[in-house]
Amino acid sequence: MKSGLTIEALAAEILRQKEVKEDYIVDTPALVMEPSGNDVVLRVLDENKDDRIEPLDVGEIAHRQIGTHLSIPAKYYAKMLTEKTDLLCANVNSWMGTNPAKRMLRVLEGKARAFLSNRYLRLDHYEIVSAILPILGEMPDAQFESCQITEGRLYIKVVNPRLQAEVTPGDIVQSGLIISNSEVGLGSATVQPLVYRLVCSNGMIVNDAATKRNHIGRVNNSDENFLLYSEKTLQADDHAFLLKIQDTVRAAVDEAQFARVVGMMQEASTAQMNTADVPGLVKLASREFGITESEEPGVLQHLIEDGNLTLYGLSNAVTRFSQDVENYDRATDLEGIGYNILTMPTNTWNRLNRAAA
Repeated sequence: MKSGLTIEALAAEILRQKEVKEDYIVDTPALVMEPSGNDVVLRVLDENKDDRIEPLDVGEIAHRQIGTHLSIPAKYYAKMLTEKTDLLCANVNSWMGTNPAKRMLRVLEGKARAFLSNRYLRLDHYEIVSAILPILGEMPDAQFESCQITEGRLYIKVVNPRLQAEVTPGDIVQSGLIISNSEVGLGSATVQPLVYRLVCSNGMIVNDAATKRNHIGRVNNSDENFLLYSEKTLQADDHAFLLKIQDTVRAAVDEAQFARVVGMMQEASTAQMNTADVPGLVKLASREFGITESEEPGVLQHLIEDGNLTLYGLSNAVTRFSQDVENYDRATDLEGIGYNILTMPTNTWNRLNRAAA
């Protein structure tokens, strides 16, 4: 499992961001993108064409969301941003005015970090953490193995060492869970089980057992608000979801769920790999499960170093490689891919083995 922040450092950063972030409901014709050096800024204008707030830098996520909203192809948008900022601004400004809409602009420290629907439900990191930390504090010996807050997401990965099992002799795994959330439209607020392998500190996210809440709420109109205050009143269904998250966190010690996953690991440890072309099989599995060409050599290296040429060994090679990846978001994706590989249908595993023969 990739290392990250301590829970104390994470909590401090969430509190800091809570105090400085701002959200606005804007009409797209009032938005103007302008070149600024080698980059661009986004201006929010009033009816007199004066700035309502200071011009904003634009983050990578917001750029992608602006392009998607305006139906500008991503590669073309990126090319204009890199090579022709004046052309990008002309395109964006034209389409912003041609197709007027109300959007939510999420701002952090002078940067537009998200450009979202005005129905986006602001269920933020602070609300999630405030709901789950007291429950985690009730769990004896709970260990915060890895926490992080990236530009796109929050992650808290917790292990319960009191619930453990042996997959093969000496190979001990423990029960845990991952809490994740995005404030910028990259995914639901989610609680998922995970399994922590002691021998190499691998984390494997159980993708088929999640509690989720999509960020979709009532319409916010710019006629009602420009600046949206963080001291909002959560709707009844939001409160219900936070209670459900608390129940899911408590259920992280669920022995039946943990036993189910351990059973699949034990079964996978007997599913032998066709060793006629191990690199070829890794390549085929990578294509099947979304591992990039640049990541394949690292997965293959860990597979060979571990010497476990089984389905279980392949899934562990992927989760072990996740620790080598610089990007925390991608490392977490790989922890889920490891589980997808572990639980692939038998006919898929047989097909990959035949193809690599």
